[in-house]
Amino acid sequence: MPRHQLSKTRVLFVCMGNICRSPVAQAVFTKKIEQAGLSDSIQVDSAGTHAYHAGQKPDSRSQHAAAFRGYSLMGQTARQVQPDDFENFDMILAMDWQNLRELQNMAPLAHRHKIELVMRYAQNSDDAEVPDPYYQEQYAFNLVVDYLEDAASGLLEVVKRRAPQPVAA
Repeated sequence: MPRHQLSKTRVLFVCMGNICRSPVAQAVFTKKIEQAGLSDSIQVDSAGTHAYHAGQKPDSRSQHAAAFRGYSLMGQTARQVQPDDFENFDMILAMDWQNLRELQNMAPLAHRHKIELVMRYAQNSDDAEVPDPYYQEQYAFNLVVDYLEDAASGLLEVVKRRAPQPVAA
């Protein structure tokens, strides 16, 4: 593995099926990273605790809500969290308590400290969870984007401090 990849901060967003919330989180955070000029030092991915939708594109309602705000979910396909994700990612951020518990049950003890709720990083909301919009109307998917934009802003500040800094010549 090239040396520059070893020093990347790696963030994994997780929801249940990886078609609604976590793909949006991935897209929102990726755009924030690009805008901050940190694409070379931060890697982002998403996954689900279950394989219900493995191989599928994100839900069309998530795609619509994200696109309306300028985020693209193109190229994303749902996948289930794999055992090596716990080794390969530095931060594993669950959308809600249920998925947090699932991750804790799946994770080796040595990697459980990496698992947190994504809303821990929200700056304008006291809500602990990003609500699952799957059985809701479009407004719920739009709300997911609101929550994740807020959390991504706070997360970016934390990840910036962890990211490798350029060395002066």
